[in-house]
Amino acid sequence: MNDARQEKKRLLVKVSTMYYIDGLNQQEISERLGISRPQISRMLAAAKSEGIVQINIRNPYSEEQAYERAIAETFGIHDVIVVHVPDADRQLIDLQVARAAAALLESAIKDRDVVGIMAGRTIASVGKEMQYIGRKDVKFVPMIGGFGSDGGAWHANSNARMFADHFNARHLLLNAPAVVASPQARDLFLNESEIAGVLEAARKASLALIGIGQVTEQATIVRSGYFSGAEMKGVQGKGAVCNISTSFLDEAGKRVHYDGENRMIGLAIDEIKAIPNVIAVAAGDDKVEAIVSALRGKCMDVLVTDMDTAKHLLEWHRIHPAR
Repeated sequence: MNDARQEKKRLLVKVSTMYYIDGLNQQEISERLGISRPQISRMLAAAKSEGIVQINIRNPYSEEQAYERAIAETFGIHDVIVVHVPDADRQLIDLQVARAAAALLESAIKDRDVVGIMAGRTIASVGKEMQYIGRKDVKFVPMIGGFGSDGGAWHANSNARMFADHFNARHLLLNAPAVVASPQARDLFLNESEIAGVLEAARKASLALIGIGQVTEQATIVRSGYFSGAEMKGVQGKGAVCNISTSFLDEAGKRVHYDGENRMIGLAIDEIKAIPNVIAVAAGDDKVEAIVSALRGKCMDVLVTDMDTAKHLLEWHRIHPAR
């Protein structure tokens, strides 16, 4: 190696040591060596390309990340977080999924964000795991009305309040049921300026947190008494396998229109998909078909789930291609 190349290499090693070992940033190195910051950046890139800098990452999450990449690439969504808790029961797995979603939200929510919050016990479990972080002017908004009159802790209003408490932020209340008796009653609610204003705020959210429901007679919408078992069977008869907010989807992820649609108060799936960043949290073998439907329908940007569910999602998608 000639002297000129030797000295260039020596400088690359020096800059790399200052950056990666000594912890100096590029501007500090620039000031110490009298070399422009853009040139420092190019030198660091050259050090990596020439093998002077070799970055090894000890990755205890390689298996999970393989499934994350597979799901994201298969369904064309931005990202997936897969939680692996070996030999754990369902309760512990769900807790870890909630914690993973909470950690993601703590990083994703920015100053002045409006965050749409869905009803459901899964969303409530995420709220319970949130830690206070300093964000300015964040607002949480429910995306669907309430199910029943029992004041459940998992209603969208309750969930929005819980998240707001953790962030020391504002929240809005949607003072309307999710399902009303008739289309005329729905129109009366939607004509109330306060209710219309909350729904409009939800439509303009910058981020949304949703759950994914399967279509069975055990669904909250049926158990609340506002949606009959016969109506649920009717929706199933139309091919619905997934429920998100006021909408149902078929196995291909396409919206299924149904008779009770004009009695629902909340955001429809097309309105949710228009929100810039939608994070879905869902896990469990009983939800695999519903989650695949939502993935096929591009109903989310990020999915948070567990390892077993992730494996079954890919297997279900392979065995049951969308028609």
